[in-house]
Amino acid sequence: MASTTAAARLTCLAPATRVPPAAAARLPAHWGAPRAAVMVPVAAPRPSRRWAPGVAYATAATEKSIYDFTVKDIDGKDVSLSKFKGRALLIVNVASQCGLTTANYTELSHLYEKYKTQGFEILAFPCNQFGAQEPGSNPQIKQFACTRFKAEFPIFDKVDVNGPKTAPIYKFLKSSAGGFLGDLVKWNFEKFLVGKNGKVVERYPPTTSPFQIEKDIQKLLAA
Repeated sequence: MASTTAAARLTCLAPATRVPPAAAARLPAHWGAPRAAVMVPVAAPRPSRRWAPGVAYATAATEKSIYDFTVKDIDGKDVSLSKFKGRALLIVNVASQCGLTTANYTELSHLYEKYKTQGFEILAFPCNQFGAQEPGSNPQIKQFACTRFKAEFPIFDKVDVNGPKTAPIYKFLKSSAGGFLGDLVKWNFEKFLVGKNGKVVERYPPTTSPFQIEKDIQKLLAA
């Protein structure tokens, strides 16, 4: 989603405040004769911004895009996310022992197979912060995803998505899409949809299945 620019400065003033004639008459004599009215301009109050609930908003921090980040893949090799320029991305924090695992991995693999030749990628980031449901090593995670679910999409190094050790890419994702979910990733398989320009366009809670996102993916690919 595109970032917003700073709001234009307010140039109007509220109606001037008048000093009553009775009060003006009590001014010291050396100030001279009081005028009929003394005009004191008062600045109008700045309007407060209201956020609609349930909507993800871009913030000033989102001048960056995901292309500015380098991450490690499941084998420990550095990967610049700039390699995905011009592609629609679905970024997911995955886990191997979650009640959502089977449905999500199955549907993610299906979507990837269907749209990978049309400019679509899935980036999976294992995370062990929710119920300790991704306890395995990177080789174990890779074997699980690739053997049981035939996952062909990129899987990256295990990361933290919340807390003081949050991976930079997840700091960016969360700052780009807040809304009713707030800053915290709630559970395994939360999803961020990223446009071809590297900006977050939508965020989905863990209970949103990959198949429910398919129409949004199709719109991005057609854009």
